[in-house]
Amino acid sequence: MVATPKDAAAVILLRQNTDATNPELYWVKRSYQLAFLGGFHAFPGGQIDESDSSAEVRNAPDQTTATMISGAARELFEELGVLMVHGGETLTKGQRESLLDDMNSQRLPWPELLKHYGLHLDADDFAFAGRWVTPPVSPRRFDTWFFLVNCPSKQEPHVVQGELIDGEWITAREAYNRWRNTEVLVAPPTLHALTTLAHGLTSDLLERFLDVPEAHGQTVRRIEFYPNYISFPVRTPTRPPATHTNCYVVYSSEEILIFDPGSPYEDEQLALAQFVKGLVNEGRRIKAIVLTHVHPDHVAGVNPLISTLGTGVIVAAHQQTAEGLNGIVVDQFIEDGDTLRLAGNPTIHLQALHTPGHARGHLCFHDRDRGILLTGDNIVGLGSVLIDPPEGDMRKYFNSLQRMKSLGGLKVLFGGHGPPMANPYAKIDEYINHRLEREQNILEAIREGAGTAKEVVARVYTDVSPKAHAMAERAVLAHVEKLEAEKLVTRLGNEQFRAAPTDPRPLQ
Repeated sequence: MVATPKDAAAVILLRQNTDATNPELYWVKRSYQLAFLGGFHAFPGGQIDESDSSAEVRNAPDQTTATMISGAARELFEELGVLMVHGGETLTKGQRESLLDDMNSQRLPWPELLKHYGLHLDADDFAFAGRWVTPPVSPRRFDTWFFLVNCPSKQEPHVVQGELIDGEWITAREAYNRWRNTEVLVAPPTLHALTTLAHGLTSDLLERFLDVPEAHGQTVRRIEFYPNYISFPVRTPTRPPATHTNCYVVYSSEEILIFDPGSPYEDEQLALAQFVKGLVNEGRRIKAIVLTHVHPDHVAGVNPLISTLGTGVIVAAHQQTAEGLNGIVVDQFIEDGDTLRLAGNPTIHLQALHTPGHARGHLCFHDRDRGILLTGDNIVGLGSVLIDPPEGDMRKYFNSLQRMKSLGGLKVLFGGHGPPMANPYAKIDEYINHRLEREQNILEAIREGAGTAKEVVARVYTDVSPKAHAMAERAVLAHVEKLEAEKLVTRLGNEQFRAAPTDPRPLQ
């Protein structure tokens, strides 16, 4: 089920008396621990509180706008200590800090704090700059109103540690160039703001902010988290909680690679084909459709895409993937260590890594120059990875995780589902440690007498919904196969097992 967007508001804070041709803005870096855009650069903001509607906002055209402005101002104060109010011009820095402490300690909720100190908000200080809705690929979604705000002259923003870990004043062009150089990850509304402001504080600034349909709540389809790497999520009948599969389109000035066009739905296939045609019409050619692995939610749209784009489009995959496909012809086999090269500007090299475990022929693709790893379904930004024998192999999966961890200079993981992961090594460690912990618990349950997958699940997977127990049993069998290979478990048949009599692994 697609998550319902929550109301939210954000502030694009501008420095007063800035260079109008290249204005300075204040952006922040979000904590890697956050489920939503962890590690991304963004603008201060957050979810609307129920009490935001009670704050006094003068000159607002309606109550909804007033509530959004109130929420934006509260988040600005909470996260950067900037109090964008009328009546507080004489407050010192220490007094503002005292007010912030009052609010954060819940001694005075936001509306009561403003009223108590004789302060009020004015809608004229907040210029509406768009309303963006998080795409359904994200585990958390927001319907966010963005406001342009000039920072009060006597206040200096500073990051209040918590959800944010850093912040700075930066010119719009420098911020955009940092994104161009793959130094930072930003979401579509942030990138749109950077590109808009990089053209200066012109008289039509707000019109330029609002001249794209996504700024009016239309679904974002093309998501370019890094230059030349576009995620185009397509709706698929994949495993919950995911509802979409990320089709990645990597492009240069001359060529295009399309990874995992997985949707079986005609409307999604058409949307993807139209997008790719747009890139082709700009003078590029399609080098190949590339498959990371065999599963239907990654391959179902291959033939319809070829049919729409015309003959001559080749399909590339590992030979073991090709052997498991029905009705899809693989024209080119990709082996471990092969390099896919996109000619033109920029020249892009993607090295193929055979990383079995989730599937026999699973491939990841590593752009060493930019620190990017396309992980397919080995690591995902939403949900968990099922290792389901015989296609899945837990020992090989652990080896694949270790191999990915050994890659140097990783900046981001682009998974088959969910948003990008900006903390690659921590995320890989999280996967390894979670599997090891689960495996240890499975081994202990078997030692204590659990002799079937169902019995192990009942003891170990207490954190999993009963609806998912069938999949959990498949995961248990994958772990049992690994433990048997390590001579820690003895199989009595296809479905029964026991601890090996000479088990060397200690209980932890």
